[in-house]
Amino acid sequence: MRSLARNMLVLTMLGLPLTTAIDAGAQQRPTAPHAWIWGAWIGGIFPPGDVEGADCFGNATVIFTRDVVMRVAQIDAAYRQRLLETVAEQPKGLDFRFSPAPPIMTALGPRMAPDAAFGCANPDMLRVERNGPDEIVFPNCTEFPSPLRRCRTK
Repeated sequence: MRSLARNMLVLTMLGLPLTTAIDAGAQQRPTAPHAWIWGAWIGGIFPPGDVEGADCFGNATVIFTRDVVMRVAQIDAAYRQRLLETVAEQPKGLDFRFSPAPPIMTALGPRMAPDAAFGCANPDMLRVERNGPDEIVFPNCTEFPSPLRRCRTK
């Protein structure tokens, strides 16, 4: 029993420097260029309402994460999800390029979901301009004529 405990102690001590090295490497990794936009945003389709508390998070119009942008669907309860291919920083904001949206099956064959894009000229691109620390717009995107504001906790 003592030898088992001693072996466990030795293995733990040998693994400790390894875990510290892994943590140190993770801390040195640069943040994503779009980290400032991550979170829930309200508005866009209509002027933004209250931006604090559960009501805002429950009615979020767009949600940005590291790998996915989700937007409300006009004809469905589910959010439409777009996977990110690239994100490029611009002087006033960001340019998102999405993976092509999967088609939905209709009676006339496969088609892009009507609200999978943002109403921009290119359905697989989204330009985001920053108006302030907690306000953004999607310029020239007909489905999002109003600004969006970040949801905050109280």
